[in-house]
Amino acid sequence: MMKGHRAAACMVALAALFVVAGLGWGSGAAEAAEPVKIGVTVTQSPPGSVVQGTEVTRGLEIMRDLINEAGGVLNGRPIQLIFEDSQGLPERGRAAVEKLITADNVVAITGQHQSSVCMAEIEVVHRYDVPYVNVNCWADEMREKGYPQVFNTSNYNSRAAGAMAEVISAMGLSSVVAFAENTDWGIGQAELLGEFLREQVPGIRYEYHVLDREARDFTPAVLPLRRSRPDMVAMIMLPPAGYHLANQLYEMGIAPSASTWLFDGGGIADYPDFWDVVRDAGKYMLSFGLYHPSMTLTELGVTVREAYIQRHGGFPSRLVFQAADALAVLAEAIDNAGSTDSQAIQAALRETNLDGTRGTITFQTDREPAYLFQQWVDFPYVVFQFLEVDQSVGDSTLIMGPGVPLDTGKLVQAP
Repeated sequence: MMKGHRAAACMVALAALFVVAGLGWGSGAAEAAEPVKIGVTVTQSPPGSVVQGTEVTRGLEIMRDLINEAGGVLNGRPIQLIFEDSQGLPERGRAAVEKLITADNVVAITGQHQSSVCMAEIEVVHRYDVPYVNVNCWADEMREKGYPQVFNTSNYNSRAAGAMAEVISAMGLSSVVAFAENTDWGIGQAELLGEFLREQVPGIRYEYHVLDREARDFTPAVLPLRRSRPDMVAMIMLPPAGYHLANQLYEMGIAPSASTWLFDGGGIADYPDFWDVVRDAGKYMLSFGLYHPSMTLTELGVTVREAYIQRHGGFPSRLVFQAADALAVLAEAIDNAGSTDSQAIQAALRETNLDGTRGTITFQTDREPAYLFQQWVDFPYVVFQFLEVDQSVGDSTLIMGPGVPLDTGKLVQAP
């Protein structure tokens, strides 16, 4: 059995052949054997972010099919994904994981993309000792729990808040107001942004307000900014609430404007429906993101991108790559463990050294600092700005990213 990079390279090469040849999915040699079941919790219905759930599902399905076409895991066993709708609610996520483990007998859990739900789910996997790969839950608290079952392939709040603070500091701003959704992620990132700003910009005026993620009208929170305008408004909210807030800030003439910048700290600007909902409000917006087409993708990343275009049209969001990476590291760990034993999979995950879609994935096993425990530390991230309505992320202005030093001189403020 091949391990590490050799196994990954073999999988990618075979997968690429299937994509290039245009062959059907799920018809390979891995179909006949008993499947390896992996549980997936995503938001498929409100009040959670359905657009996130859809993109995560697409990324997982593409990677599942690539793995199965390349022969599956454990000498020919296909990966089977079993989905449960969390609705973006912690109690639903907790129940979903319990059902997946006890009734469906899955060997691992992945898919979740909202921090409050992840926080509930990891209590269940910790109790049952089942490996869990977090796709998109940013709350530092997830890592600080120190649960050996939990592995993190994507962003964390300290990274996002630190990057935002670095940009704001370089811009020389003196006042920032943040709006955060009432979740572990939203409140946690807003608090961290304040801490980083006070360290980097002594004397800066910073405040944040917590908003209900299920609300549609934020007028009472936004209206006071017309009398006392900050230099920047930072949004830490997911759709649909984040879209509603952006539109109302623009409609009230607050941001983006000649006096006030708008900064999306939740990475929502590359979602497929962003421009359908956020029209003129998106012009001149800055955004923290985890993917930009200027990034160098690995061979696996190119394969995933092309498979997404073939299936769904358009270009994949960051969530597609994040989901693909999560399943790829799980599949490699199962193969390297040589079994579906939980402890063996966890041990193999700690030894991960896989060329994922956007770089080489490894997990920090040190517990200091606690928020980096079993985290892929060196994942790429970007800050970019839209200058036109309907502008693609690829055509946006890259302010900071891998190989691109921070340059706030590129920023254009709304007239």
